[in-house]
Amino acid sequence: MKKKNIIELTRISCDDYRRLDKLPLRLMADNVRSASNIGAMLRTSDAFKVKEVVMAGISAVPPSPEISKSSLGAEDSVAWRHVEDACTEVARLKAKGVLVIVLEQIHDSVSLQDFADVYARIGEGREMLLVVGNEVNGVDQRIVDMADVALEIPMHGIKHSLNVSVSAGIALWEIYKCVNG
Repeated sequence: MKKKNIIELTRISCDDYRRLDKLPLRLMADNVRSASNIGAMLRTSDAFKVKEVVMAGISAVPPSPEISKSSLGAEDSVAWRHVEDACTEVARLKAKGVLVIVLEQIHDSVSLQDFADVYARIGEGREMLLVVGNEVNGVDQRIVDMADVALEIPMHGIKHSLNVSVSAGIALWEIYKCVNG
């Protein structure tokens, strides 16, 4: 096996990336304070062609050296915006028919590996919003109450959760696979 060199890894320009068709998916960071986590989520969103990243409440926003360090410039390629109130924005998108998905540990959640079945039943052809929550408190309960689906990543170790940017990346990959067949 031979590793790819930097020339082989060269990608399209930011302008060309912005013109690509995107996944019918927005990612919302609900009060994610850590700039490093926001940067990592922007970078992952760039990889999977997420339509938009919405930073809500106290979430860190560009420009920020910490965001740039972990995003490697994805804050320039990925559409993003900040909203003061996550609940208001979720309600607005839901009213437009967007499928609201929360990544949260709740009773009756859907295990992430079973999302394909849910997507086939209620998500196919719809715009989606994936909401990930604060590092300590998770997704605001009012948003959980509005959700169409709650996804949970199975945990088999002694810890009950993963870092928010890692969790978002895992969920984005699963959703990407569903949308792209």
